[in-house]
Amino acid sequence: MIRRLRRAVRRVYRSTVDLSHPARSPLGSAVVNCVVYVDGIRQPGDCPAEEAVRRVRRSGKGFVWIGLHEPDESEFKGLAQLFGLHPLAVDDAVHAHQRPKVESYDDTLFAVFKTCRYVEHEMLTSTSEVVDTGELMVFTGPDFVITIRHGRHGSLGPLRERLEAAPEQLAMGTSSVLHAIADQVVDDCLAVADAVQDDIDHVETAVFNESAGRAGRGEAGRIYQLKRELLELKRAVAPLDRPLGLLANRPMPGVTPAVRPYFRDVTDHLARLTEQIAAFDNLLDSILQAHLAQVTVAQNEDMRKITAWAAIVAVPTMVCGIYGMNFEHMPGLGWTYGYPAIVALMATACYVLHRSFRRNGWL
Repeated sequence: MIRRLRRAVRRVYRSTVDLSHPARSPLGSAVVNCVVYVDGIRQPGDCPAEEAVRRVRRSGKGFVWIGLHEPDESEFKGLAQLFGLHPLAVDDAVHAHQRPKVESYDDTLFAVFKTCRYVEHEMLTSTSEVVDTGELMVFTGPDFVITIRHGRHGSLGPLRERLEAAPEQLAMGTSSVLHAIADQVVDDCLAVADAVQDDIDHVETAVFNESAGRAGRGEAGRIYQLKRELLELKRAVAPLDRPLGLLANRPMPGVTPAVRPYFRDVTDHLARLTEQIAAFDNLLDSILQAHLAQVTVAQNEDMRKITAWAAIVAVPTMVCGIYGMNFEHMPGLGWTYGYPAIVALMATACYVLHRSFRRNGWL
């Protein structure tokens, strides 16, 4: 009941698709939005990227934030030329499946993050998808922020709204946007880790539930699936340690000293997340070993039962085999009560063996 309630709450507060912030604009372009901020205040009106940059550079204040979703080379080529982005960074931004990293090119900073989402499911199976990952690339310069999102989740619309509600943070410059994005990525991964813990608790309960009996012997597939999905989460989280460490402790282009302590806070959250994932991995290893030990014990019990019944059946088989050799001179052949006596002897021997095996726990 508690597990189902947690899932219902997650569905309400973490929808899989953010309908209020569409992935692509109605015109079909990769540009989701283009907004100018001056002193942390969003300027009214929407305009093309060229006009937005012209306004910012003419006034010498503020910056422009351009959001894109899965642009192709032709769509991104114009923006790359407009902002003078490095060709290597442009190639990484267009083609997904990059490792989380932070690179500097003159006065431009290029960051890659892995976004994570927990896939809701009624029951975990050996083929259930638990963790879904995407990618988020961020270019920051003196007067611009460009975000490129790959995947159907990880919308930055809610983040933009939260930042607009705190103009003093946006007034700190483009590095404040980079911090907010990194903080959201880590927080989303923490939420995924908390949800995965529910699945681990459920599998652990099923493995160690004595009333499950033979039904609990099929948990190996679910445990392996959890380990695979946990590895997917680990691949998104572990490489973030070095990039966030650089942003928190070393001078980087566009990262003001006032924002650097905020990155240290994100690294603290990341350290907690990394430790949590490592603990989950060790716990799953222990659960798997315990499950395999239980299967081995159950197989040994089955073998003892088979051996015990084989020993019981061996007594009448031996007696019947001896008296089935058709010799003329055998004891009891001419006795009137020979047949019932032999049957009684076999029944008594089988009963004694059965009681002995039951007493020793073999049956």
